[in-house]
Amino acid sequence: MDVRQTAAGNREGDDPLPLSALQHHLYCPRQCALIHIEQRWVENQFTAEGRLLHARTDLGGEEVRQGLRIARAVPIRSWRLGVVGVADVVELHDGGRQPVPVEYKRGRPKAHRADEVQLCAQAFCLEEMFGTTVADGFLFYGKTRRRRAVVFNTELRALTAHTAAEVQRLIVEGRTPLPVYEARKCKACSLKAECHPERLAKRVSVSRWLAARIEE
Repeated sequence: MDVRQTAAGNREGDDPLPLSALQHHLYCPRQCALIHIEQRWVENQFTAEGRLLHARTDLGGEEVRQGLRIARAVPIRSWRLGVVGVADVVELHDGGRQPVPVEYKRGRPKAHRADEVQLCAQAFCLEEMFGTTVADGFLFYGKTRRRRAVVFNTELRALTAHTAAEVQRLIVEGRTPLPVYEARKCKACSLKAECHPERLAKRVSVSRWLAARIEE
């Protein structure tokens, strides 16, 4: 099987989600909407570092290392989740029949599960493409230069499916949520200047403002 061809094709009328939208939504629903509804994007130090980290995998191609076949920049798709994207690396074990996704990230392991969900969504895609179960994968972090194993258990699979449904709903509604200001997340976000989180998060609704004036 040519792993780089198994995601080819597109049903007329389909509008699949970019796989990265799941990661964006779990990090911040407003960020997801700004990128995938309003089509806004600004690069900063962190996104540039991520782009450089992916430079090798983005070239694509395959190699065999110690008997293990490794494919890079692999097009993938899941009809079940309604997502499409590119896996950084897919290792092909058991004579090429068992795919294992490897996702590259510039920083360190996170407290939230956005990276794990993005990787799990890749597992959904590969399961449909290969007709097999993908039990686990790896996140490679640029800061630590180490892999972290991720098990695709029932909890993570449910979170991934739920996130995909939430992103679909967000995009169908076409409405960008108001920001929830979190200093650490917002400081690292390349869209901070586009988002105005500190100012807009403090905005008082008209009804609350009127109620306060009446009480006065």
